[in-house]
Amino acid sequence: MRARILYLALPVLLGVFFMPAPSWAHGFAGKRFFPTTFQVDDPFISDEFSILINAIKQPGDAPNDSTEINIDASKRLLPHFGFEFHEAYQHLGSSNDGSANGWETFGVGAKWQFLTDEKHEAIMSLGTDLDVGGTGARQLGSEPFTTISPGLFFGKGMGDLPDSVNFLQPVAITGLIQPSFPTRSGEEGDLNWGFTFQYSFIYLEDFVKDIGLGQPFKRMIFITEFPMTTCLDSGCAGHTTGTVNPGIVWAGKSAELGVAAEIPVNSESGHSVGVLGLVHLFVDDLFPQSLGKPVFR
Repeated sequence: MRARILYLALPVLLGVFFMPAPSWAHGFAGKRFFPTTFQVDDPFISDEFSILINAIKQPGDAPNDSTEINIDASKRLLPHFGFEFHEAYQHLGSSNDGSANGWETFGVGAKWQFLTDEKHEAIMSLGTDLDVGGTGARQLGSEPFTTISPGLFFGKGMGDLPDSVNFLQPVAITGLIQPSFPTRSGEEGDLNWGFTFQYSFIYLEDFVKDIGLGQPFKRMIFITEFPMTTCLDSGCAGHTTGTVNPGIVWAGKSAELGVAAEIPVNSESGHSVGVLGLVHLFVDDLFPQSLGKPVFR
């Protein structure tokens, strides 16, 4: 079944992959285009829709696997303020205990992009995410209580570095700091934090030096993510789990495709390397005069 879906989707993906990309209006600070990354949330708000597939197979005498399909969407009410929604469907399989399937906790949030510095290629946003208790399948471990997660999100491009180090100008970083607060008494929260390092061939070719890269390579951005969670519970205070996700994305005028590995940073984070696959649509570029523009200007 999975192979059949891949064969059907491959011609469409290849068509998107090689489409020309003359211009767009998504995720910019000055000349810097910030792509949507895999597991570290964007520092900007826009009209967008994403599907992220996360697949991990755990080895051992009783192998088990997890496949998760994450669906994310955001919609601007004002040019720099909007709402975000996320949901995920998960399949858990085990050779001994059978399988479990279901929807995870539904999430809704808001984000305000309060700083866009074009000269210094910087973006900063404040946001709040709400994971609504009781909306997920209990067999997947979804909680019956709601969790509130306010956060600070940031992005910074290095295009303002001097020309003597112009090979570093295509570099950018993004990140977040986002504690979570359960609404049920007695439950402890976590500190979610993370950052990304990016090297953009788009920026290199357009603004630093044309080295003659052809399609599709000139539209690629190398990304390494570090999504982390630090426990705030008294029994595990300060203990951190997470992954390192090296990958690559291709960004066109109206879509972005990406693939990355998911490598656990310690034994508590997992024992196997996973795979992340991203399909992202820029709704603000696909439908600039309707679905892709703010409700209020």
